[in-house]
Amino acid sequence: MTHPGDDMYDTLRGFLDTERRAQRDFLAALVRVPSDNPPGDCAPHAEAAAKLLEEMGFTVERHPVPAELCAANGMISATNLVIRKRFGSGDGLVIALNAHGDVVAPGEGWSTDPYGAEIIDGVMYGRGVAVSKSDFATYAYALKALDALAAEGVALDGTIELHLTYDEEVGGAIGPQWLLDTGISKPDLAISAGFAYQVVTAHNGCLHLEVTVSGRSAHAAKPETGHDALEAATAILTMLYGLRDGLKATRSAVPGIDHPTLVVGLIAGGINTNVVPDKVVLRLDRRLIPEEDAAVVEAALRLAIEDAAEGLPGISVAIHRLLLATPLGPLPGVERLTGPLSRHASAVLGEEIGTGGLQIYTDARHYMAAGVPTVLYGAGPRSILEANGHRADERLVLADLDKATLVVAATLAELLRGGGEGGDN
Repeated sequence: MTHPGDDMYDTLRGFLDTERRAQRDFLAALVRVPSDNPPGDCAPHAEAAAKLLEEMGFTVERHPVPAELCAANGMISATNLVIRKRFGSGDGLVIALNAHGDVVAPGEGWSTDPYGAEIIDGVMYGRGVAVSKSDFATYAYALKALDALAAEGVALDGTIELHLTYDEEVGGAIGPQWLLDTGISKPDLAISAGFAYQVVTAHNGCLHLEVTVSGRSAHAAKPETGHDALEAATAILTMLYGLRDGLKATRSAVPGIDHPTLVVGLIAGGINTNVVPDKVVLRLDRRLIPEEDAAVVEAALRLAIEDAAEGLPGISVAIHRLLLATPLGPLPGVERLTGPLSRHASAVLGEEIGTGGLQIYTDARHYMAAGVPTVLYGAGPRSILEANGHRADERLVLADLDKATLVVAATLAELLRGGGEGGDN
């Protein structure tokens, strides 16, 4: 298996072996600071992470997100962290590594403290330990290893940036998208948080809609004097579930991605048991495969909902988009990442590691939307289910953290040694 020079590869491995305990302690410290989103008061975690990174010798840029933008995105506070490390002349590639520090709330059913970062038989448990505080550790220590390589006299040219953000759970608009839109970063290539056993080049998109069905209340003894919003919502639900069944026939050509899905995840309404409901609110999640056009899907779904309620007396329907995350698909130039990542991952893991897709949506799509070739790769198992992502007992096999860090470091070394002209993204 080809490496960027045996001596260089040995230097990276040797350095990371000496840092293994420190890297695990760094990850544990991140897990022990809550950063649940919602409620999304994540600036304290960013400050804790920044201080840890500064203790490692990094210069950390703090980019607080304006309060009004946080509020508009359903958050209390967020600070984006950026680390830039220039090698050589800095005229080579600019490569961004993005991971998010916000997490979903722990929920019930844990066998360990969700903020304890307890290690049992080589596995660390805790909320965010895999999704994706792990890749704060992967990327930071890969960058440290690259610095150690340069100190050994290996000629590297280019810039590595760490983008550590805090709004992935609510869409990424004030994290990666904000860093790119404001010009804080203009990378040529990007790697986003992922898993060690696959180089991901595509993932699903997601549309969240809130549907408000309004009628008129009435006494239950005289229901004919009102307009039943729940009855109308039932017609909409029947249509949606019929539509869901039909989505199974639309198959994706991307390995690892099956078909579109639709879930009605939340319903609320009514006044009391003896009152005709005057309002019902539904929230639905429609997952898009990479081949679908998000605008076309949304327009068709809106029309279907409106048609389902059309003609019902006294009923009105309002539809509000909560989230539209476009699917991720490979951009021209992504092979500059997939080649070395797959090659080094195959060597380190001892099995063939290829490319494919995931049935989730991530912040990687913001880099793609900005024209930056992007893949997902980081520390973790073969699937988000194995990691218990978003479930009780979220877990990370620490050996996978070690391996993924070496893979990322070797890939970055190869890219910066290979030169390559910086782009105008």
